[in-house]
Amino acid sequence: MNPKHFIVPIGTKVKLSEYDPAYTGEFRADTEAEALLQADIKQLAKYQDILYAQNTYALLIIFQAMDAAGKDGTIKHVLSGVNPQGVEVRSFKAPNDEERLHHFLWRSSKALPARGRMTIFNRSYF
Repeated sequence: MNPKHFIVPIGTKVKLSEYDPAYTGEFRADTEAEALLQADIKQLAKYQDILYAQNTYALLIIFQAMDAAGKDGTIKHVLSGVNPQGVEVRSFKAPNDEERLHHFLWRSSKALPARGRMTIFNRSYF
């Protein structure tokens, strides 16, 4: 799959009507995509071990999509092969009373991953 299909150059406007929602890349069957996903999951688990061992950097993954777009299922499926002790998933719904008392970035900055760890933001306002 060519990731350039999904990259929007800085400063350009996006017209969603120009994108085919049924686009599946070069995959002709679900089994092809699943095999590649499993290989990527193994590689992600390996990189997670390195990230933890070096304890120098952190990884933040942000999922942004419409309601019912499959964010939860995608996160669960893609991260199924990593060590759950090194990953935290944070969902951002409407701010609660405590969060409203702070700057609007307070709750997301509070949830950033520590060195050696991964955090997934399930929705964000960035």
